[in-house]
Amino acid sequence: MTSDRPVADAINRNYLGDEEQLVRALADAARVTPEQRERIAAEAHRFVEGVRAAQTKRSGLDAFLRKYDLSSQEGVILMCLAEALLRIPDDATADKLIADKIAAGDWAQHLDDAESLFVNASTWGLMLTGRIVRPGDADLHDPRGFVAKLAGRLGEPVLRAAFRQAMRIMGHQFVMGRTIGEALDRSRSAEHRKYRHSFDMLGEAALTSADADRYLAAYHNAIAAVAASVAGAPPEDAPSISVKLSALFPRYEFTQRARVLGELAPRLQELAAAAHAGGVALTVDAEEAERLELSLEIIEQVARSPRLEGWNGFGLAVQAYQRRALDVIRWLSALADSTGRRLNVRLVKGAYWDTEVKRAQERGLAGYPVFTRKVNTDVSYLACARELIAAGANIYPQFATHNAQTVATVLEFGRATGRRFELQRLHGMGEELYDQIVGEQGLGVPCRVYAPVGSHEDLLPYLVRRLLENGANTSFVNRIVDEQTAAADIVRDPVAEVDALKQKAHSRIPPPRLLYGSARLNSRGVNIADPADRNALLAGVQQAAAQKWIGAPLVDGKLRDGPQRQVRNPANLSQIIGTAVDADEKSIEAAFASAVKAQVEWDATPAGERAETL
Repeated sequence: MTSDRPVADAINRNYLGDEEQLVRALADAARVTPEQRERIAAEAHRFVEGVRAAQTKRSGLDAFLRKYDLSSQEGVILMCLAEALLRIPDDATADKLIADKIAAGDWAQHLDDAESLFVNASTWGLMLTGRIVRPGDADLHDPRGFVAKLAGRLGEPVLRAAFRQAMRIMGHQFVMGRTIGEALDRSRSAEHRKYRHSFDMLGEAALTSADADRYLAAYHNAIAAVAASVAGAPPEDAPSISVKLSALFPRYEFTQRARVLGELAPRLQELAAAAHAGGVALTVDAEEAERLELSLEIIEQVARSPRLEGWNGFGLAVQAYQRRALDVIRWLSALADSTGRRLNVRLVKGAYWDTEVKRAQERGLAGYPVFTRKVNTDVSYLACARELIAAGANIYPQFATHNAQTVATVLEFGRATGRRFELQRLHGMGEELYDQIVGEQGLGVPCRVYAPVGSHEDLLPYLVRRLLENGANTSFVNRIVDEQTAAADIVRDPVAEVDALKQKAHSRIPPPRLLYGSARLNSRGVNIADPADRNALLAGVQQAAAQKWIGAPLVDGKLRDGPQRQVRNPANLSQIIGTAVDADEKSIEAAFASAVKAQVEWDATPAGERAETL
């Protein structure tokens, strides 16, 4: 136990927990009765059929992800370009990268008269045809060759301009508006009026204090703009603002805990106070697993602030793909009960899976902080959803999902308890599903749209996350419109699926230590983001530091005597860590003589035995 870190004690027992045991327990927590399973399957089936019947209306992010999924070369190219362009400081290098990548794609195959105008417009921009460059008839029959020829003109900025134009076309669909004013205006349109909205000011982690100040000002401006439009609506009905803690402080990391709690927490409290005064809800977005404990310490500090007395608009997102998710929800429920103030909890599946898996492998951790199978995450989501529904009145559940089976299960949980809650979706995704749920013609369940706000440059990291999260051809957003996939397969109960698995963890994702196989173990690392592991390491370091070390020449298995000198810690010259005896001429001669004497016997030793000795 780490009594000085109560949040860690409450949530970290399953940080890298055994996936087999965890998934079995979560499956039991999410399990429904046979009668409930039948109702859930029937409703989910109706949702799927409704989505497929409305396919002709589809546009925006859904259509784009289905066209450029990560099973296609073009989808991978787009993700790589979007991610790489964030790091390219000059136009010349950008020209070369775009020329190299765009020429490798077969963009013509994605043009389709029946597809959405948005996808076709983006594709034409990426092919550099139409308004940007006018090709000849021969080029129209060989667009890939035409792009390759243009790509050879590396000094020609039209290539970069065309890609930027395509990104602007995407941006109109991916983001609610370039400014919070535009986003608010768009949210009042007939198309969006039936939804609630949570505005996310696009932008990644602050790298400098100036970055953090700029993001803080943007959040304050957004809160003020939303507050002016609220007109006394209760927090759950009014638009809300989502914030990223990494945007508010450049050293938001667990090694800087004291500074984070002393400098970042007051910034979040300042934003929360402004939101409270304006009658606006404020939600803290979820980020990487290693920041979870620190984020919850900040959440607790703000949630207990006397300045926020009587305000029910504070909340956060919880990622179901983390193995700690259920413990986090239980901790949040206890926090809300202890403060007597409501917390809004947005349950999401998680958007950093690739990063979490790769970091665990690179660091040689004992396990993964996330589940290795998608179906395991689905089960975790349902177990967490049931926990939220069962929580007291001080928790307001918000379920973010585009999965028809998940939606149907959450609706079943809600009907069984009469609990108030809301559903959530991303802007540009899930319209056909949620058109069947919201409004007078639907089921009357409120839905909030997570609506990004910002320029197309700020859009790129968001696009990468959405491609990674939903871009695979096995993702729900792709399977739900695939007529070749039976609706019954799409809405299958995830609990039944994991029950049927002989091995709950993914067989092709080995534990980090076995990344290279059992014959070559990956180096063992320490999960220093977990205080229990970190404290054990520090205790060992302190024990080693307290010991007085002696270094001396070792010849024939014996230490050689000689004059001793003090050895000091190079990071703290006032600390003497031990003494050393330097090898003199006699020690060196004795070592050579011993080696020559042993050479004959060593040569006669089998190679395998010598390898073991070494």
